Amino acid sequence: MTTTTDHRLSLVIPMYNEQDNVMPMLARVHEVLGSYPMPWEVLLVNDGSSDATLATMREGQAQYGEHVRVVELRRNFGQTAAMQAGIDLARGDVIATLDGDLQNDPIDIPRMVNRLLDEDLDLVSGWRKNRQDAVIMRKIPSRIANKLIRKITGVHLHDYGCSLKVFRAEVVKSIRLYGEMHRFIPAWLATYTAPNRIAEEVVSHHARTHGVSKYGISRTFRVIIDLLVVFFFMRFSARPGHFFGMVGLGLGGLGGVLMSYMLVLKLFGESIGTRPLFFTSILLILVGVQMLTTGVLAEMVSRVYFESQERKSYIVRNKDASPENDDVAWKNA
Repeated sequence: MTTTTDHRLSLVIPMYNEQDNVMPMLARVHEVLGSYPMPWEVLLVNDGSSDATLATMREGQAQYGEHVRVVELRRNFGQTAAMQAGIDLARGDVIATLDGDLQNDPIDIPRMVNRLLDEDLDLVSGWRKNRQDAVIMRKIPSRIANKLIRKITGVHLHDYGCSLKVFRAEVVKSIRLYGEMHRFIPAWLATYTAPNRIAEEVVSHHARTHGVSKYGISRTFRVIIDLLVVFFFMRFSARPGHFFGMVGLGLGGLGGVLMSYMLVLKLFGESIGTRPLFFTSILLILVGVQMLTTGVLAEMVSRVYFESQERKSYIVRNKDASPENDDVAWKNA
């Protein structure tokens, strides 16, 4: 059952070399949302495909109507950039994202939208509980990545890699996605909203029937690298000096302890000039000082970033607290 809360729904579907999936995807979307009681649109994002994906998108637009919007990127920028382009151009109050390979089923979208609005959430993320993929190449790397992400980000979901997600537009538009960060959207959102406003919903998952998968086991290593970036931004984006400062003080302190030990040995008449521990102490102290200096510079860059972007270190959710309502809610004698 669809929620009665007024909203407009935007579906964002990035595609790269998926010419055989465009029309079946549009057919499935219209089958599911044909009687949807609220206004909706679908954005097909062509991520620089080298086959007939774009031409097929245009055919679908001509067949189904102008609510099918085609976004053409100049070249292949990757799934994250394509998803960001669709989100930026979406006009709905609620935005749903899904892969264009028909492994995600649009039939789950109304139920996820219903939960998002009725439970006053900011994100409902899909969980491919019965995933129809190869065990070694897809399932095992995904399980490893999911455990790492849960451990480091503190956002406890079963499936971070599922592209089927439903967001409040005002929240997802407040974050920017770069590189291959689409799999970390729940973690990014946790920097803008409370984790208890992020929920998970079991969704359908089908085996790919057309085209070739763009994923492989190599993505596990990219996840690890991206995860380090996410961890830093989640914990230290507004205070990078604390991160570099802790590392610098730790290394410098260890170097100081070792150097003190060397000094005691020197006072007892031992030669320390050629001992490896002496040079290790010097190196640790120098690196510690360098990290502290880097922390100061990072703090300066962070302040320039926030001020130049006119961003604040907090986010107010309730609109009635806005200073734009200056003429109401004053207490008069």
